[in-house]
Amino acid sequence: MLKSMGHLALSELLGSTVIDPTGVVAGRVRELAIAPQEDPTRIAAVVVRTREGDRLLPREALEAVQERRFRSSIRLSEFPLFANNAEGLLLLERDLLDQQIIDVHGRKVVRVNDVDLEPHAVNQHIVLRISGVDVGARGAIRRLLRGVVPRIALRTLLDQIPPRIIPWEFVDLIETDPARRIKLRIEHQRLSRLHPADIADIVEELAPAEREAVFETLDEEVAAHALEEVSPKLQVSIVESLDSDRAADIVEEMNPDAAADLLADLPEETSEGILEEMAPEERKDVEDLLEFGEHTAAGRMTTDFLSFSPHATVADAIEALREFSGGAETLNTLYLVDKEEKVIGAVPLASIVLAEGDTPLEKLAVEPLITCPASANEREVAELFDKYNLVVLPVVDKRGVLVGVITADDVIAMLRKLL
Repeated sequence: MLKSMGHLALSELLGSTVIDPTGVVAGRVRELAIAPQEDPTRIAAVVVRTREGDRLLPREALEAVQERRFRSSIRLSEFPLFANNAEGLLLLERDLLDQQIIDVHGRKVVRVNDVDLEPHAVNQHIVLRISGVDVGARGAIRRLLRGVVPRIALRTLLDQIPPRIIPWEFVDLIETDPARRIKLRIEHQRLSRLHPADIADIVEELAPAEREAVFETLDEEVAAHALEEVSPKLQVSIVESLDSDRAADIVEEMNPDAAADLLADLPEETSEGILEEMAPEERKDVEDLLEFGEHTAAGRMTTDFLSFSPHATVADAIEALREFSGGAETLNTLYLVDKEEKVIGAVPLASIVLAEGDTPLEKLAVEPLITCPASANEREVAELFDKYNLVVLPVVDKRGVLVGVITADDVIAMLRKLL
């Protein structure tokens, strides 16, 4: 049977007396610890400061918990010894209080002022679980005035301050030590579910070591999309902090144009090291783009697009769409090319959705066909988007061969730099 007993604050529990079954004071509470790999919310043990050194009161031996008193079901001599470097344990005061954490619900970085705990009566012992973290003034004032102001007066003051508690399920921890990240199984699964732009905003609030920790644990695709959203200067800083193989894994997942822009901003040695680690196909796409001037249409385009023979059918296009692994923003329009790869038509995606499977794509082409020379400058590109209200613009070389496309997202990013 599980019965809730209200909430307690970590700061109120630290320093509490620990009593053994005989009524003898075993010591005082120094820390509360969780083992995230076993249960990310349950207190696994209480670290007790005794005359013989620090010892552990196991969770199953915790009989009762009050604000200033813990009662144990075992004698002090049965408490295991505690080592400060105990593997797999996260200590709440040391590892949480005054530390920055990611509030994935609020999409921001916040500092922990206190930890909210909920005790439950389970059979003959007490289970303590973390319910949330206090990031408001209430937690800070509680810690600041504890022991200075009489307890009753302090509680009266705290009752007038609204709590700012972030539920533990919305908290992502930041651990900069790779070894501890693995031992504690700290991952950023919650963060990964946010929009890349929100992840980028969060990353920009972090210190360099914390940014590196986040990008080391994010899925490569998520990390790539988030990296595209941060400023070029910060992109360089993040990538330079990563090993070349990890950086290559992330860069491979970026849009080729964004990857080329990033590598162009990196020191040559770093850029070459990343290219060497990349898969051949992705490396070739990026190297081709690196040959163009950064401020030209070719320098802004992506090579992720779909093109077909004019005799291909809607069914052919749908099959290609299913297998397409590039960015979805380039799929607003599909292109028709002749045997020499010269662009001869454009087909809106909406037309394909509405047509029968055996319809030739050439029958769905729309006029006029707007293209842009690879050598066009950024202002000329922006003018074309504005004049024709475009979402995507095909880029051609001097022979009219389709070499890439520019999306509205690319233009928005470009305009930000021009302003």
